[in-house]
Amino acid sequence: MTTKFERQGAILRLVQEQPLHTQAEVADALRTHGIDAVQATVSRDIAQLGLTKVRNGEGRLVYALPGAADLRRQEALGSALRRWMGETATSGTLLVAQTPRGFAAALADALDAAALPEVAGTIAGDNTVFVACSDMTTPAELDAFLRSHL
Repeated sequence: MTTKFERQGAILRLVQEQPLHTQAEVADALRTHGIDAVQATVSRDIAQLGLTKVRNGEGRLVYALPGAADLRRQEALGSALRRWMGETATSGTLLVAQTPRGFAAALADALDAAALPEVAGTIAGDNTVFVACSDMTTPAELDAFLRSHL
C-alpha cells in the first residue's frame, strides 16, 4: 500500500515529466506507476500540493508546480472562496457566484489576483460575481476547480 506522502511525491514527479491535463490523467499515470488512486483522492492531493494549471506550448492547460508567489495567491484565493463564495450557476461562458451582500468585490479581487489561467476576468456587483471563463475552460470546470479550493 502506498502512503499519501509517496503518492503525492509521485504526482509531483509526474507533472514535471509529462503533460497531464485532467485529474483522470493524473490517476491513470499513477496507476501506470503502480500506485492505485481514485479521482477524489487525486483531487485532494492536487489541492494540497497547490498544483496550478498553465498553458503548455500547444496552448492546452496542464498541471504544473506552483512557485512561492503562486502558493501565496492560492492560499489567499482559498481563504476568499471559503469566506465569500456561495451558490453558483453557469450561463454561457460565465460562472455566476453569489456572495454575502457587500463581498462580491472582495471575491472578484481575489480571483483576479490569483491570475488563474481558467479565468479571463471578473465583474462584481454587490452580492454577485460574473466570472468569464478563458477559451479552454467551461464554467462547470471552473466551478469544480474553485470548489476544490474550499
